[in-house]
Amino acid sequence: MNPLPFKPDGVFFDLDGTLLDSARDLYAALTVLCAEQGVDAPPFERVREVVSRGSRAMLGVAFPAADEDAILALVPRFLEVYEADMASHTTAFDGVEAMLAGLDAAGVRWGIVTNKPGFLTDALLPRAVRHWKPAAVVSGDTLPVRKPDPAPVLHACATAGCDPARSVFVGDDRRDVLAGNAAGLYTVAVRWGYLDGGDPDTWGADVVVDGVADLAALLGLKEVAA
Repeated sequence: MNPLPFKPDGVFFDLDGTLLDSARDLYAALTVLCAEQGVDAPPFERVREVVSRGSRAMLGVAFPAADEDAILALVPRFLEVYEADMASHTTAFDGVEAMLAGLDAAGVRWGIVTNKPGFLTDALLPRAVRHWKPAAVVSGDTLPVRKPDPAPVLHACATAGCDPARSVFVGDDRRDVLAGNAAGLYTVAVRWGYLDGGDPDTWGADVVVDGVADLAALLGLKEVAA
C-alpha cells in the first residue's frame, strides 16, 4: 500500500462498521423488539450488513411487511432497548486501537463523523472506548443534515482545525465516500465493515483498503502496519 500523496492534517472516520463493531449489540436490541412484537428475529448476517444505514434499515429487515409509518413507530422503542445495553459486545475492530494510537503519537488529529443520533454517540463512546480522545465528534443530528451531505464532514474538519484538502475520510458505506468526496477530502472505503451489501470498488473512493493494517500503511504509520 503506497502512502498518501500528502502528510495528513486530519483523519476522520465513520463510527459503526469502521471504527467500532457494534452490530451484536444492535442485533440484541432488535431481537428484544421482535420478541415484544411476536415475530421471529431475522438472521444476524442479514441485519449486520445494513447496520451502517441505521435503525430504520435494521427494522425493515426484521419487519419486511411494515410500511414506513409502522417502521418509524418502532424506532423509539428500538433505540430505548439499545441504549440500555449498548456496549456489552461492542469493540473496536482489530487493529483500530493501534492505528488511532499511531495517529496520536504522530500528532495527527482525528475525529468521528457518524449518522448515529447524538444521544447514542455520546452514551456509547464513554462506555465502549472511554480512553479515545477524538478532536471532533459529529453525530447525525449535530447539524440539520447528515451524510451523504458534506456539511458534517466539513464541520468536523473545522472543529478539529484541519484543512479538508489535506485530510482523509474513512468509511464502510457509500454515503461516507459521497460525503467525503463532496467535502474535498481524500476518501478511503474499507472492506471490513458492514458495506450494506455493496461493492466498495464502485463507490468512487480514492482508494479501497482490505484491512486496518493497509489503512495504517496508507496513513504512513509504518510501525502500526508492521
